[in-house]
Amino acid sequence: MSNAHVTVHTEAAIGRIEPEVHGHFSEHLGRCVYDGLWSDDTADTDGFRDDVVDLLADLEIPVLRWPGGCFADDYHWEDGVGPREDRPRRRNLFWAQGIDEDPEESNAFGTDEFLQLCERVGTEPYLAANVGSGDPQEAANWVEYCNYEGDTELADRRRANGHEDGYGVRYWGLGNENWGCGGRMSPKQYAREYRRFATYVGSMDDLMLDEDLELIACGFENHEWNRLFMEEVGEAEWGVEFPLDHLTLHHYYGRTMNVDEAGEEGYDQMLVEALEMDRHIERIAAAIDAVATTRDIGVIIDEWGTWHPEAVASNGLEQPGTVFDALSAAAVLDIFNHHSDVMTMSNIAQTVNVLQCLIETDGDDAWARPTYRVFDLYASHKGNESVRTSLETPTRDVGEDDLPLVGASASVDGSETFLTLTNLDCRAAHTVDVGVEGIDLGEASVDAEVLFAGQDPDAEVDAGNADSFTAEDLDVTTDGDGLSADLEPATVAGITIR
Repeated sequence: MSNAHVTVHTEAAIGRIEPEVHGHFSEHLGRCVYDGLWSDDTADTDGFRDDVVDLLADLEIPVLRWPGGCFADDYHWEDGVGPREDRPRRRNLFWAQGIDEDPEESNAFGTDEFLQLCERVGTEPYLAANVGSGDPQEAANWVEYCNYEGDTELADRRRANGHEDGYGVRYWGLGNENWGCGGRMSPKQYAREYRRFATYVGSMDDLMLDEDLELIACGFENHEWNRLFMEEVGEAEWGVEFPLDHLTLHHYYGRTMNVDEAGEEGYDQMLVEALEMDRHIERIAAAIDAVATTRDIGVIIDEWGTWHPEAVASNGLEQPGTVFDALSAAAVLDIFNHHSDVMTMSNIAQTVNVLQCLIETDGDDAWARPTYRVFDLYASHKGNESVRTSLETPTRDVGEDDLPLVGASASVDGSETFLTLTNLDCRAAHTVDVGVEGIDLGEASVDAEVLFAGQDPDAEVDAGNADSFTAEDLDVTTDGDGLSADLEPATVAGITIR
């Protein structure tokens, strides 16, 4: 059992951890919406799955992105409003619905259903507008339908569909993966399209709306692409120089690691891929700062998480929910905390039944996966001021990379310090010694809990064992100089110091 050392620099602030960094994503894909969020295509008024809604509400998710993903750039919002029996059945160009390879969309779940879901859960909606096959008028009309409270035909249509007041949707993505399934555009082509859409959508908050809209452009893991996009989008002859509030990218990992065949080397490789998030955030922030400033334009990672070979289109991108997937989520959330000066949102993919979902359903059962438990543990960071940590940790060679075997991040809120520790080593336990500047830990009140102690890294959750993945009390020793915690393999700890 080797030791790692963490020093929490309570006066070295990085930035506020925006609650939206703990956001989520749902797409019309597999069983995410139908059988996940929504249970009955024929429901007259209320087809929501109350069990899923309750789990999401308990987690206090801050923001939910919809309707995609690739689906967003083939989705026409007017197909999904009005009486359900009158809504057209359309193709789903990119994904099967359910697990029966059905490439059709019933449109039973549309704009009003999604926004009412957000109201029930208590979360902010984030809508992704169709740039790939849509046009600026369609996007602007969607904003008007959702938000305008005057006497136009679109506002009246919303009222007729059951919602008198505007929904006040603040976050609007203009396109999705427009370098790929959203149109296979070059960065300059997307920049010109983005600027055109932003002209019509962004102008609405100057006149029609009381609230300001936040516009989100879709970037790429190819960071030269991002730089070229930023240069071109800022070349307008007049108007707002940079008509975006956020720039996104997507980062999936574990694409070559079969869950049931991975073994210890596979775990290590996947965690190295997850930790590449750190470099991606640094590089997309640099692309913004090269021509604008991250003080005005935030970084969003609005699709991220594990994507294993088991998850294919024919099974609705479903894969087992395991401890090591949850461990990778903790490592990524630590990275987001370290970059709280530029991070404004993230959205793990996806909320229910698909990829690294937080909730799984089977018939009448719904349960929380291990990743749900990580988000619940990390919730104490939301809204706090992230502070710097110094970390000395043993490492392991993984190909050309070094895997740190222990991770950490910390935040403060008044007199309270919250620290998360991850033992990223799926083979061995580690003792972590912690010092907190400015606090005599011998006099402080310390509460600690741990996830996944005694669980195998590839342990899978189901309806019968879900409760065994909840957090347990963690024993720590304290004195005036610091505290010490023994972390079993593949565990995540949360420590509150008052």
